[in-house]
Amino acid sequence: MTDVILHIYDVTNSGSDKTNNTIVNINKIFKDGIGLGGIFHSAVQVYGDDEWSFGFCEQGTGVFSCPSGQNPMYTYRESINLGRTNCSIFKVNQILRELSREWPGSSYDLLSRNCNHFCDQFCEMLNVSKLPGWVNRFANAGDAALEVAGNTAVRFKQAKTEIISASKVAYRFLLGATNNVISSPESTSNSNRGGTPRFQAAWFKNLITTGAKPSSSSEIGNQVEGTQQQQQQQIKANEETPILLNSRSQHDM
Repeated sequence: MTDVILHIYDVTNSGSDKTNNTIVNINKIFKDGIGLGGIFHSAVQVYGDDEWSFGFCEQGTGVFSCPSGQNPMYTYRESINLGRTNCSIFKVNQILRELSREWPGSSYDLLSRNCNHFCDQFCEMLNVSKLPGWVNRFANAGDAALEVAGNTAVRFKQAKTEIISASKVAYRFLLGATNNVISSPESTSNSNRGGTPRFQAAWFKNLITTGAKPSSSSEIGNQVEGTQQQQQQQIKANEETPILLNSRSQHDM
């Protein structure tokens, strides 16, 4: 058995002293001040004086080692004892070889596959405690935000598809209702009370086929005026129809 030590650094490799100082101050406020988290690099020490971590490279594995607490790219912050592992040194070497294959440097991602994610998996395979939540909280929050955004985009796309499908069904219904209107004064008055099916069908057809927004008020007024003229002509024709029916019934009597 041996101790497993987590070494934590402030990420100060931006190349700008101003940016590096800002990151250090952010870590002091969010981690030291309120215990929320910060921007950190981590590495695991087990058997020997070296620590193991993960980083980006174009080719080969991203797993690397350096003397514990002495990574020259970052500013050392603190170490945490994560417990004792029952793994032998031979078993630890096997684990590191396996991780070296599974973690190529080209797969590095700041939010979803960084050094802290690697250390988490390494510690899990060593059967010790995983990293404290504050070490990688900022990256996890950013990754969760991206996932939520992606899911929201998918839901909007699904909603759009459902709206278009519903519009097509409504258009077919209104078109059928228009074709089956009974030419009588009663049906005409009913249609006046319930709106203008032909106008509604035309509006849905325009929405589906061109994706255009509803017509402007002037266009709607012109369409309604044309529809009213058609209805007045239909009413006039219907008023003549009962007269013919009455004269025929008197002849039959």
